[in-house]
Amino acid sequence: MTGAAWLGGQRWAVLAAPNETAGIADFESGRITPLGTGRTPDLRSPTTLFVADDSLYVGDWAFRRTTVWTLNGRLVRALPSSEAARGSLPQARDAQGRFYADLYPRPGPDGSGNRDSAVVLRSDPTLTKADTIARLAPLDIAEVMSDGGRRFERRVFGGVDRWGAVSDGSVWVARVYENRVDWRTPDGKWSRGQALPDRVLEVTRYDRELFIQGFPPELRGTAQQLPFAPIKPPFEAAFTGAGGQVWLEKSRAPADSSRLYHVVDRQGHLAREVRLWGNGRVLAAGESAVLMSERTPDGTRLLQVMLPAASARQ
Repeated sequence: MTGAAWLGGQRWAVLAAPNETAGIADFESGRITPLGTGRTPDLRSPTTLFVADDSLYVGDWAFRRTTVWTLNGRLVRALPSSEAARGSLPQARDAQGRFYADLYPRPGPDGSGNRDSAVVLRSDPTLTKADTIARLAPLDIAEVMSDGGRRFERRVFGGVDRWGAVSDGSVWVARVYENRVDWRTPDGKWSRGQALPDRVLEVTRYDRELFIQGFPPELRGTAQQLPFAPIKPPFEAAFTGAGGQVWLEKSRAPADSSRLYHVVDRQGHLAREVRLWGNGRVLAAGESAVLMSERTPDGTRLLQVMLPAASARQ
């Protein structure tokens, strides 16, 4: 699973982009109902998924559009991709109907374009006009020389800034190099979050071997030539929880038996720490539970895990 959103109660929208599927998981009934099934599928390559204003939005890379669904899984309408955002699919929507998407620079034939900053765009409800409201750190790039000449490759395990938006139009950016969460108010004022506690994790030989083993045998030689970051980023993923707080998935060592999450409030302060045991990852957070995905020999298992009562650190 690559994304999810809480629909209320024990229901969650889930996205599995590699499998080109999206659906609704209901833990009360124990069923997952796919979206867009039938003779003429409404989804071909779902890529983004979020909930706003009692509707479910699913971005489709192949159809170049975002479909709007009821929380019960009925298709309502479709919005074409925005040329103003160069086809980037929205990842959030506020109460005024404005959409939010990120836009990365064109890499160019040698990858040098990736040294430029990405941006967060806010577009009008019709997706015809977009403005830049935040800039993200450039990707962690290394210059590589080969028989084919010079090129710029993204470092494996290099971190990236994460971002999100909430219903009142506020935007947060999790800064990977500063290890903090900054907030932008609807009127454009920025507040800097506190530096978050962290441990520094070196990218070890074992990390590199595990990464390379994930490729088919015929591609492992090529994977070995990729540049690796010397240390892991402070967080690997981030998303907005049901209460508007930011959940940061902290990096961990391969031998770790749990995952740690920092939950950051609207002031950029660490509100709580949540540690969950096992190899699963949190995909979304509701009011009192989180949705986790866990790999199994047969595929992926979804787990709904109840959270303990909130306190400073859990």
